Amino acid sequence: MKITDIELRMLRVPLKTPFKTALRTVDTVEDIVVLVRTDTGHTGHGEAPATAVITGDTHGSIAEAIDRFIKPRLVGQEIANLNRICGLIQGALERNTSAKAAVEIAVYDLWGQLYDAPLYRMLGGGDPVITTDITISVDHIDKMVADSISAVERGFDSLKIKVGKDIGLDIERVKAIHAAVEGRALLRLDANQGWTAKQAVYAMQTLEDAGVLLELLEQPVKAADIEGLKYVTDRVHTPVMADESVFGPDQVFDLIQRRAADIINIKLMKTGGLSNAIRIADIASIYGVQCMIGCMIESAISVAAAVHLAVAKADAITKVDLDGPSLGQFNPVEGGVIFEESEISITEAPGLGIRQIRGLEPLAR
Repeated sequence: MKITDIELRMLRVPLKTPFKTALRTVDTVEDIVVLVRTDTGHTGHGEAPATAVITGDTHGSIAEAIDRFIKPRLVGQEIANLNRICGLIQGALERNTSAKAAVEIAVYDLWGQLYDAPLYRMLGGGDPVITTDITISVDHIDKMVADSISAVERGFDSLKIKVGKDIGLDIERVKAIHAAVEGRALLRLDANQGWTAKQAVYAMQTLEDAGVLLELLEQPVKAADIEGLKYVTDRVHTPVMADESVFGPDQVFDLIQRRAADIINIKLMKTGGLSNAIRIADIASIYGVQCMIGCMIESAISVAAAVHLAVAKADAITKVDLDGPSLGQFNPVEGGVIFEESEISITEAPGLGIRQIRGLEPLAR
């Protein structure tokens, strides 16, 4: 099975409600879809969102990276030579992690198809059913409480609460949500780099003293502020998770050695795809550090790859934040991973199992 071409399309899926964090507001999935064609007629599927405020990638940069730098290296390559192909993708250019991730996901999809096995089995196997949390966007308190109650009533037992806009109001938001769902759902707090280290310590100590128990605090400080991240980790009881501070294996080693965070958030769009995500999970497993698997504003295409990884690396990936498909007004993907509110399950179809993607548009150049 040889790669013959790589085609790009645009996918748009309106969200049920706007996705609001300390960094941005999004109301539609607008992702580039990668279709890797082969001489056997098989197609591999990948996807990349433009998340400029986190990865630095835009639609234009993703398309340019794939068309000019990655595609010329891959045409003619044998899918069976997976490690070689991943090396070619990662070495094609610096950074551009979302573009690399989209192509790698499509190649891993084909790798599973080549051997007629679902990807999670190719990666080591596991229980093909997992549960995810759901995001509660930052908003006024009544709206966040109502959204939290609605999520619990729909079966979600873990809520990811977005804060980071206003430290005083953030504390009141969390207290109100805790009071509304106490005992029915775990609360994960995500500040999206919105606080300083001292603000984070103040907020967490205030919440802890008030009896608000949180499962974790995610990325309270700026991505580059590793000393600030360690400052918070050393001073609060709630486990601290690094997200935007960690893109690749080297940063994971650094964070673990400095004891700057308790948990690592793996996202394929940060790692540049599955190959580095696998390395991060293996490193974390060696050191006994827990990981979460997360996503950007993505559809069931790339999130499916994250699901397969989570199942295969369940020893390290103990927390799941793959609610992207649940946020959309519809699922454009036929086949593959099944998303039913909090429960996510994998079929035994080869690769990612995707049969068709509805609504693909030509990519404007």
